[in-house]
Amino acid sequence: MPRTGDAVQPFALPEFYMPYPARLNPHVDRARAHTGQWATVMGFFEDQAGTHIWDESDLERHDYGLLCAYTHPDCDGRELELITDWYVWVFYFDDHFLELFKRSRDGAGAKRYLDRLRDFMPLSGGPMPEPTNPVERGLADLWARTVPSMSMDWRARFAETTAALLEESRWELANIAEGRIADPIEYIEMRRKVGGAPWSANLVEHAVAAEVPAELARTRPLEVLRDTFSDAVHLRNDLFSYEREVRSEGENANAVLVVERFFGCDTQRAADLVNDLLTSRLQQFEHTALTELPALFAQRAVGLTDQLAVLAYAKGLQDWQSGGHEWHLRSSRYMNDGAAAVDPTGVPTGFGLAAARLPGASTSRAERVRARGLVHARVEPVGPTPIPEISMPYQVRLSPLLDSARSTLLVWGQRVGFHDPVPELGGVALWTPNDLRQFDFALCSAGMDPDATTEELDISAAWLAWGTYLDDYYPQVFGRRRDPAGAAAQAARFPRFMPLDDSACPLPVNAMERGLADLWRRTTDELNATQRLELHTSVMSLVEGCEWEVANDAADRIPDPVDYIEMRRRTFGSDLTKTMSRLSHGDPVPPEVYRVRTLRDLENTATDYAALLNDLFSYRKETEYEGDLHNGVRVLRSFFECGRDEALGMVKDLMTARIRLFDRIATTELPLLYAESDLDAAARALLDRRVVELKDWMAGIAYWHEKTGRYVDAELDARYRPAIGPARVSDSLLLALLRPSGLGTSAARIEGILTSSERSESVVPR
Repeated sequence: MPRTGDAVQPFALPEFYMPYPARLNPHVDRARAHTGQWATVMGFFEDQAGTHIWDESDLERHDYGLLCAYTHPDCDGRELELITDWYVWVFYFDDHFLELFKRSRDGAGAKRYLDRLRDFMPLSGGPMPEPTNPVERGLADLWARTVPSMSMDWRARFAETTAALLEESRWELANIAEGRIADPIEYIEMRRKVGGAPWSANLVEHAVAAEVPAELARTRPLEVLRDTFSDAVHLRNDLFSYEREVRSEGENANAVLVVERFFGCDTQRAADLVNDLLTSRLQQFEHTALTELPALFAQRAVGLTDQLAVLAYAKGLQDWQSGGHEWHLRSSRYMNDGAAAVDPTGVPTGFGLAAARLPGASTSRAERVRARGLVHARVEPVGPTPIPEISMPYQVRLSPLLDSARSTLLVWGQRVGFHDPVPELGGVALWTPNDLRQFDFALCSAGMDPDATTEELDISAAWLAWGTYLDDYYPQVFGRRRDPAGAAAQAARFPRFMPLDDSACPLPVNAMERGLADLWRRTTDELNATQRLELHTSVMSLVEGCEWEVANDAADRIPDPVDYIEMRRRTFGSDLTKTMSRLSHGDPVPPEVYRVRTLRDLENTATDYAALLNDLFSYRKETEYEGDLHNGVRVLRSFFECGRDEALGMVKDLMTARIRLFDRIATTELPLLYAESDLDAAARALLDRRVVELKDWMAGIAYWHEKTGRYVDAELDARYRPAIGPARVSDSLLLALLRPSGLGTSAARIEGILTSSERSESVVPR
């Protein structure tokens, strides 16, 4: 076991994947000298409330000048001074908050302290209050030196990430006070906020003098670049800081500790799993930069100047990864005994030797992680799947209007064309009338919204049917044909059937368009412009999730667990059903309240529970009958290299953790939000009602999964393997399922041999 001084390290540092060489900014000594003087002027070396935080030797040992010189190798000396001051400030804040509030468990004092910091980030450069401590003094100075050269959009994004970095420290404080360790999904989400890497990503734009265009900043590819960068930075830091944080400081926000406790493994195994996830996130970054950015540029006709800005930003994030790793190998702040002498690949390290590591050099472990998602059988005979005992503490209530909704939905499905032949499936219908009857979406709606009116229940059931038809259509038509362009072309038509004004819709050409046009008209008659936009956004979120699945089908790629969970929230369609619920009762809660973390977490936990529940029930259908790569059980099997039953248990444990967190938010965090907000009694009552609605939503979905025929083994055989009659899957689908897939098998696919359905025209008119 490695040693740190005279102490035994808790685990051996794993083999790190770092495909980019670290480079050192030549202005490193200038930055070191400047930031030492700046920290002195700001008062960082003065005792605070009788408590010692830092002295000059702490700053020298931690060497943040070296960190910034490695992470920003190309900026000039003045910019490096500014960037280094920011990092000295943020690390000082972390230790200042620890000593004054975390150790004393002073939640009230922490809130007062954090609330004032927002006043030192005026977007328009207005007046600030008089600083009362070094953290406020440093922020006031840095804000005034940083924002004048940046746009208002960047200032807003930077202020948001800075505030999250500061204020979500209360989440860590609350967990320490309760002795509570987050579940893995919660941890990844919250670590992005308290760990500060999104904040670092914003500073990268400043350092490389290339802002991400506002219209691109919130697209999926740019969000993935930011989030994968953040996850990799934080997971790496957790590996190096485990000994200091967990053993010395009593922290419990560390990925290694989270994995230890949640999966019940020893510390070394937990560290290796965290490193595998770190590797996977870096590889997701590469995949997005190389495949999704070019597609984004083409789809949006992005100009050359904006393309270059985005690419400069992506390169800046790469530099940060390699430089941050190099600094962790050297800083006295972290557990790195012996790590700076020779890296895991055997290449010598040290000042001036980073470039000796070939760009793109990898490790055997990293390539094994990469191969997990790419080498697999498309279809696996998994057999009947035992559903583990599921925690569902809420009682289902069914609408008395269920029978009427069932009859109405069957008529509506026939009318919009769910049972019409699909040319791309060789003229076979995607669903038969019996399928729609067996699926019983009206039952799901009757449980999710037991108090709905007749019209509300009919519309809810129709939206569920439409979303599920879309979810079946995209993989069977576009996914099996490996046709992301066709998926994108179809997606581009959908907004035309959801006009935000009173303009007319074009003529629908398939059941998806016909159903959407009808539902949009029936749903939005009484909605205002803001509500229409919200519904429009939730529909397109589902569509974009389907496009993401098709892109993975084309690459034959099983997504990594983090990417899967985040996109599963879209592909499950939860935004659509929850938006419908909010719009149906004339919501008086200000929209910004729904953006508060407490409300987002409440809805995300409910969504994750329901989506993972669906993955348990649909595992056999998707894995054995459809060859679908997008299932939580399959994703965890691939990542953890484990068997089906172990993966089923992991999914169950994640579901249990999510519903427990839902209860904690509802009973603990929501009352705290009320106490700290200016919401009136009506708004509070509505949010209390929202909790009840989400409980009904989860209970109704759980009950539907137990009763629907969509996942019953006998029904699956009848649907996909009929003894008589026409095949229920197209010849193109059968060909796709029989083709070998994975690394090294592309040559086995004989090009030029197409089935009749593969030769047919696309669903979208050319």
